[in-house]
Amino acid sequence: MLRPPFLFALTAFALFLPATAEAEVPPNVAQIEVLHGWRHSDGTHRAAVSIRLAPGWKTYWRTPGAGGIPPMFNWSGSVNLGALEVSFPVPEVFDQNGMRSIGYLDEVVLPIIVTPGADGTDVELRGEMEIGVCLEICVPITLDIAALLPADLTGTSQPVDRAFQDRPLTASEAKAGGMTCEIEPISDGLRVTAALDLPRLAGEEVGVLELPDPGIWISEAELERVGSKVTVRADMVPPQAQPFMLARDDIKLTVIADGVAVEITGCD
Repeated sequence: MLRPPFLFALTAFALFLPATAEAEVPPNVAQIEVLHGWRHSDGTHRAAVSIRLAPGWKTYWRTPGAGGIPPMFNWSGSVNLGALEVSFPVPEVFDQNGMRSIGYLDEVVLPIIVTPGADGTDVELRGEMEIGVCLEICVPITLDIAALLPADLTGTSQPVDRAFQDRPLTASEAKAGGMTCEIEPISDGLRVTAALDLPRLAGEEVGVLELPDPGIWISEAELERVGSKVTVRADMVPPQAQPFMLARDDIKLTVIADGVAVEITGCD
């Protein structure tokens, strides 16, 4: 199993190949657009960020896998923005140079919930989104974001509504049982084994374990199914490379299959 220093070396090699690779990247490999959506009755604004990729290109989910680049937002130039929550629709699983990656092919629409700084007023979104895009090579790119979300925008938007519907199932919706977690120390961190009863999903199932802290390296998870029981195991290594305190409520498990995902946060 690759540990963080080796993983960094592989990722750096993929990202900074270069000058020759840059010539193969189309000038408009990714185009970004804010779908304005509508102002909700609770005062928040439902909208979405659409990313269209050149044919055959893909980009990454929030947890991209060993060979991927996680998407990052910077909203610091925005006006009247109190808070912004980005969600990620159900991703696909790819094999990339012998490594698993998780993301989206050709297009992805990310639903966002915007909370204005002052109720009942417009929000001006200004910022950047950093993403990785891949065909035969993988490169990081930065996309500029600029959009006005009017306070009086009502009704609904079918593309935005579809984006909010394209989400992982909850444990209840998937008829899953409670998730239990076994946490054991290893030489440079922790090994987490999550288990739950979950009806079989269509297609090959892939498990992903996550923590809120992006500074903690998490290995590619191993999933095992025996009947209705699914077990997912991964190693977690912090920057100090030693066992650490871990809150069970912070552990997130996502099981992904063909066009379906189940997401559960917190261990019983």
